[in-house]
Amino acid sequence: MIHMPSNFNHVVLLYPKEIDWGNWKQQKSDVPFSDSVVEFLNAFSSLLLKDKDARRYPDVATLAFFCRKANVLTLKQEHNSEKLRLGRGIVFHVAPSNVPINFAYSLIAGLLSGNRNIVRVSAKEFPQVNIVAHAIELLSEQYRHVTDRIALVRYERSDDATTGFSAFCDVRIIWGGDETISKIRQSPIPARSIEVTFADRYSLAIVNADELVHEQEMKKLTESFYNDTYLFDQNACSSPHLLVWLGSKENIYSARERFWTSVREVVSEKYDFQPVMAVDKITSFCRQAIALPIQKEAAQDNLVWRVLLGDLSDNIDEYRCAGGYFTEYIASSIDEVVPIIKNKYQTMAYYGFSREDLINFALGNRLPGLDRIVPIGETSSFSLNWDGYDLIKTLTRKVSVL
Repeated sequence: MIHMPSNFNHVVLLYPKEIDWGNWKQQKSDVPFSDSVVEFLNAFSSLLLKDKDARRYPDVATLAFFCRKANVLTLKQEHNSEKLRLGRGIVFHVAPSNVPINFAYSLIAGLLSGNRNIVRVSAKEFPQVNIVAHAIELLSEQYRHVTDRIALVRYERSDDATTGFSAFCDVRIIWGGDETISKIRQSPIPARSIEVTFADRYSLAIVNADELVHEQEMKKLTESFYNDTYLFDQNACSSPHLLVWLGSKENIYSARERFWTSVREVVSEKYDFQPVMAVDKITSFCRQAIALPIQKEAAQDNLVWRVLLGDLSDNIDEYRCAGGYFTEYIASSIDEVVPIIKNKYQTMAYYGFSREDLINFALGNRLPGLDRIVPIGETSSFSLNWDGYDLIKTLTRKVSVL
């Protein structure tokens, strides 16, 4: 029998099919990285990797690899050094509407930190959501002690349901733009509860052309760049919109030609281009051209739009477009990007730089933004350190025993 408060009447339960919220709320928290969760995630991974439907979606396959026991145990070594920690209780996750698989990573962080999890998935119908929900359902009997801590819900933007879930959560996680966060914050959470917000962010890439001109596997690199950008239509906060080129003039010219030619070939093979995107790109270009000194690079079609900046404006993050629209800037030094990096900047992808140089760049300039500096191809790879948060520590409480 379903016991659901009146303000949940319009909530669709994707998993489980029915729930007694009163009993569900009474479950105890677990320790981080419990054996039962590790085993469940490994079984979940195996199920997804064998699923023919799941293999059609690269983001689901990536999720499956993330959940493998070997990877989770590595994460345990990195994040579970303190023994006296317990999950905070109930985590209410509000997933973004434009990145289909994000909800699953948020859920996994909640499980690994020992919590019960209510996950509001996007109101949009994404096949990836159904694949994940089905896999959890198939494992529900064998791993009931873990799956009982999961509730996947879907509802339209509703203050009533959001207010209802917020009223009894111990942690509220919001993935979304500033407007979404502001609206959800109108629904109060208990005084002892905490909130974690993953707001709208901006990301860029830096490329050392002196190294790129010698790249022997250009298609492999540009396929990685495709995964960073086109795989989510550049809607993910970690997707680069600005590319900064460094190196000699001759190498920059040669490297850019090779790189973008290969990118277009990959995009034409893989990307499902929608005509409305062409209109969006023209509109974005006109808006950007009014405010900034830019030049549109020649293109065969609308698959890849590139505009070259004359000056690196400190408000460049206000000018972006989805679906393959890139702003480029040719710099003489990596330090030229320092003035534009605000706390809105999330990820910087790179090619052709040493890790040591990038550490010195971040620390030496005391950057107020950039929480992640990763190789091209790794921008969308989920980590338990996200947006500057250590999710295991954030979603647990430390118990002191003297």
